[in-house]
Amino acid sequence: MNVDANRDRGILSRADRTYLLGEAEMSHEQSKRNAEARIRRRVVDGILDFDLLVHYLERTDRKQVFERATTDEAFVDGLTAMLAFAYIGLREQGVDFEQVLVPAVESAEEVYAVDQSSTKVSVDVTFEVETTVESTLEGIQSRLADGEPVTPRELFSLVVEHGRDVAVHDRIRLRLADETGRDHVERLAAYLEADVRYANDSLAVLHWEGDDETRNT
Repeated sequence: MNVDANRDRGILSRADRTYLLGEAEMSHEQSKRNAEARIRRRVVDGILDFDLLVHYLERTDRKQVFERATTDEAFVDGLTAMLAFAYIGLREQGVDFEQVLVPAVESAEEVYAVDQSSTKVSVDVTFEVETTVESTLEGIQSRLADGEPVTPRELFSLVVEHGRDVAVHDRIRLRLADETGRDHVERLAAYLEADVRYANDSLAVLHWEGDDETRNT
């Protein structure tokens, strides 16, 4: 997960990134709402821009963009996150990911065949997902070490049920599903003797007195 807020402007500005990472202090509720509305607009406009990129960006420019996929791990991670963002967003709305994936792959294969060999192809796309619900302690611990958000329930399983020491981390980001998650966060913070602040409605940050970086953001 790329947590460098100082990259050049993309869909998100540097201010957007620091807000999402919980590193920007918002003194007023209206400021938080404005930041969230701004980010939503930019994401929507960014998605709409892909229609232009597919049809009008020169092939040489596209190749230069994606040539880093063979060497740049962060770039590949970003592509994976892009698809994951679309998948979960569509699923939350009850839209099958296959509805966008299949026509995308079909049209892309047809265009690629014409570009590469001037041939016409018939494309058959099969998309299948089988989910097994499980959460390993090692996976949760690894995400904490990487600075990625975990849920209050996942942190609880590490601390209370399995006695893991999580205070070794400078700070812990907690992803909240809704407002009711704050009750879990407050109980965890009290148990861990940690301070807590809410970066936004979906992200809380636990930190301890020694965490100067968090206290100064």
